[in-house]
Amino acid sequence: MASTEVDIKKLLEAGAHFGHKSSRWHPNMAPFIHSKRDGSHIIDLTKTVEHLEEALDFLEQVANEGKQVLFVGTKRQAHDITKAAAEATNMPYVVERWLGGMMTNRTTIGGRIKHLKDLEEKMENGQLAAKYSKLEVQRYQEEIDAMNHIYGGIKDMAVKVGAVYITDIVHEANAVREAKKLGVPVVAIVDTNGDPTTVTYPIPCNDDAIKALKLVTDYVQAAIESGKAKHAKKADKPDKGESEAPKTETTEK
Repeated sequence: MASTEVDIKKLLEAGAHFGHKSSRWHPNMAPFIHSKRDGSHIIDLTKTVEHLEEALDFLEQVANEGKQVLFVGTKRQAHDITKAAAEATNMPYVVERWLGGMMTNRTTIGGRIKHLKDLEEKMENGQLAAKYSKLEVQRYQEEIDAMNHIYGGIKDMAVKVGAVYITDIVHEANAVREAKKLGVPVVAIVDTNGDPTTVTYPIPCNDDAIKALKLVTDYVQAAIESGKAKHAKKADKPDKGESEAPKTETTEK
């Protein structure tokens, strides 16, 4: 079980149960819908708790194995929440625009990131300032800033991450497709208009309310932090043979 226990009252207070209008629903979300109110679907929060805890258990294990979790949240409501949680856990993230191939075309994306890192290194050690005019150096800095805006969150992303956490599968459909193509498990918030069968660990929940997005992402952050702590503990623990000091024989005189 994951170290973090989900509080159904907090989900209710955050408005996690409010789905989209019933006319926009996806039939595959039927098992997660409790009822209909004023033309909108209401999500069954007992199912949310069940699936969220399952997802947290998985994410904790991923972090415990020393693997990365890629955070994806490019829509306005999710941008700051996603970035803050990813930075807090030192995980890669995409919160601006998802560029095609961010996961599947590592040759092209990797080349752009290498170029960015080379420019940053040359800017930092003074090579650019020594070779170019102030105006040219300023233009290089603008290029660095523009590239960081797009690629900054994935500069240190592994070739293949252990999992992807997505805040809205409809908005981030390209990320879902690329992860699926690579066989990378996806943990995702799925509102009543999404298809939960497209992801590995669907979390039935309102994907528009900022409070709900933050609450679920806070749980995700806590699970990853717990897993990372366990991984660090394992790494620091010496082998049995190393932990025991060698015994020396003493001879009585």
